[in-house]
Amino acid sequence: MYNSVFIPGKNWTLSLAELIAFLEIREYKFKILSFSKEYFIVRFEKKIDPSIIDGLGGIIKIGEIKATFSTDILDKAIVQKDKPSKKEIENIFADTTIIDDLISSTKKIFFGVSVYSSEKRFRKITKASQRFFGSIIKRKLSEQGQKSRFMGFSKDRKLPQLSHVEVLKKALISNNAELIIGIGKNKIWVSTTKAVHNPFEFQKRDVYKPIQRKIFGIPPRLAKTLINLSSCNQGNSLLDPFCGVGTILQEGLLTKSKVIGVDINPWCIKSAERNLEWLSKEYELTKPDYRVLQGDIKDLSKKIGYNEIDCVATEPDLGPALRQIPTTPYAKKIIMKLDNLYSIFLNETYKVLRKDGRCVFVTPYLKTRSGQIVTMNVDEKAKNIGFRRVFPFQRENFEKISSTKEEIL
Repeated sequence: MYNSVFIPGKNWTLSLAELIAFLEIREYKFKILSFSKEYFIVRFEKKIDPSIIDGLGGIIKIGEIKATFSTDILDKAIVQKDKPSKKEIENIFADTTIIDDLISSTKKIFFGVSVYSSEKRFRKITKASQRFFGSIIKRKLSEQGQKSRFMGFSKDRKLPQLSHVEVLKKALISNNAELIIGIGKNKIWVSTTKAVHNPFEFQKRDVYKPIQRKIFGIPPRLAKTLINLSSCNQGNSLLDPFCGVGTILQEGLLTKSKVIGVDINPWCIKSAERNLEWLSKEYELTKPDYRVLQGDIKDLSKKIGYNEIDCVATEPDLGPALRQIPTTPYAKKIIMKLDNLYSIFLNETYKVLRKDGRCVFVTPYLKTRSGQIVTMNVDEKAKNIGFRRVFPFQRENFEKISSTKEEIL
């Protein structure tokens, strides 16, 4: 068995749902051992290739777990300054390959430590923990005649965590030089970072593609997440019936899916085609399979055909671009105007999807001046058409069910 740590993005529940869908459709054998908004611990039957991070929109880092020990030991070492506990942690490090991996990487070692605590009571000691673990590594390296430099943080940084950009710029991955410490309720997870999210690649596909639609464009990371939630995999047919300039189609092509885009706007069709041509050349895709068609959503099934599509991932019209926070009456008016569009979309999408196909889409979410949240209730619409809602957090994916897990299952 092999344990890995995954550091999620800001919306951790969305990141966890995406990760599970991604692993399931690719038939990984796994169990979620622990999860929180700070990190997920996943056990695999086989060692994973950390490059899978390139196929995920909501994961920031992936680490290989090297050691675990009781949270009580760290509490005694840091809070109570207990010397035997400090020595015990040093011995735990000595029994791993962490120091050897660093020594074999470069002459003068530059390394960092990031600490993630899922427990509120331990967050006050994360900075002290980061310095403690850094000093252990530095001392162990010195004992073996190895010079090193520990990457510290400025005092104004709230959390002792390296960003994925810092890890990339300091080349810490290739040198096995970032340590991730996950502090849980009962257990400490010690891991070496093996992959990080590359924002520069996503930025390239966002701002350097030939044609952009800045106000109404969907970010590539979110597009990637939607595609994974739709359980789309290599060889599947992926449809975006509101394709715009083709961001979701681009991310779909990178999964080697057969992508189809539809939009009522002829300018969007030409733009999407041009962007897909650019992507195919930029990433040297072999025989990219894509079609972009002009058409109204009400004619989608006539344009595509019945039971032809495996996956749908899309962002329909979300209403006008708002320059200020709307009033509750105005927000409700926006939702009312969009209601018929979403009804037609769901009806037509149901027709084109295959029996076990999945549809994932974004809906309007408006916070008004009074603090009220105004959304569109699509559950009843979808159910009446014949859709069945999919719940990503199934019990069989988790090692144990605690009260915390029950909240999201």
